[in-house]
Amino acid sequence: MAKLRIGVIGLGKFGFRFGATLVQLGHEVIGVDSDPERVRQARHVFTQVYQAEAADKKALEQIGFAELNHVMVSVGDSIAASTMISMYLKEMGIPAVWVKAVNTDHEKLLRKIGVDEVIIPELMAATQLANRLAIPGFIEYLPFDQEVALQEVAVKEWAGKSLRQINLTNRFSIQVIAVKKAGMKNFRFIPKADELLQAGDALVLIGPKDQLSDIKP
Repeated sequence: MAKLRIGVIGLGKFGFRFGATLVQLGHEVIGVDSDPERVRQARHVFTQVYQAEAADKKALEQIGFAELNHVMVSVGDSIAASTMISMYLKEMGIPAVWVKAVNTDHEKLLRKIGVDEVIIPELMAATQLANRLAIPGFIEYLPFDQEVALQEVAVKEWAGKSLRQINLTNRFSIQVIAVKKAGMKNFRFIPKADELLQAGDALVLIGPKDQLSDIKP
């Protein structure tokens, strides 16, 4: 599995746990916070930690954030600060900017400036809890070991071939559990083996992380 370099802006409970988990998974994490105590705590866990005002675009550039592919913004309840920081990151050309939002209005604002993923932890937790109550046997987190993962991929080289022809199960111990045809909004689960794939189709795969990182769909 390729090692990633990920930035985390805001080292409160959410940002710290997010970054610490990525470090445990073998990736490099660069953290930024203006609070010296949070910086001190993260220094023993993250790859690099800087005490800086993330709302200062020049500070982010000097730290080297423009060279990162992924950044998580988690700056507490300040809608203005997280929105401004996110805008700076998109202006710097970072491909994947993820932001922890305060509420759905905050999410709408973040979407308008082009962030790639918005997370509202309270809504996610509430949805999980409701499903556990209403759906007998619902599993909140699948009991995988750390070497197994779910991954969504976009079809390119596999266009014109069927799942039977690419034979992921026997070649890589990978199973296709869902497919979303190009231009469609929803996934279909348990796709048929002889269904032909098209460029732009999305597949959800489950299998060993090292094998998932090697395939070229």
